[in-house]
Amino acid sequence: MTFGDKFKQERSRLGLTQQETADGLQINRRMITRYETGISFPRSRDAYKKIASFFGVDVNYLLSEDQELTVVTTEQYGSRGMKQAKELIDGLASLFAGDTLSEQDKHIVIKALQDVYMESRVIKTG
Repeated sequence: MTFGDKFKQERSRLGLTQQETADGLQINRRMITRYETGISFPRSRDAYKKIASFFGVDVNYLLSEDQELTVVTTEQYGSRGMKQAKELIDGLASLFAGDTLSEQDKHIVIKALQDVYMESRVIKTG
């Protein structure tokens, strides 16, 4: 279930209109529509916390792993870094979902990503 699905489900559970939800969260109603259709999502952990508190749910319920990565990336590297990370994830998802790579090739790609990650950690801490 996506963030948008969860958002809409919680709004409906509380019997709120989009406008009532927008007023309660102090955001534009258009943003509620964008959340619910998956066009947009909160850009910070604080925004997720505010929404979770408003709906009376745990913030982790609202976050998927991809959304958690996006929030962290945006907070640390801005929207450009977030866009690059999302493009990488989407590209890998497409590559892995298709029949173009064998299982062995998929393992090689994952190993290469792990190696790059480990090298970047050594450079950063070294």
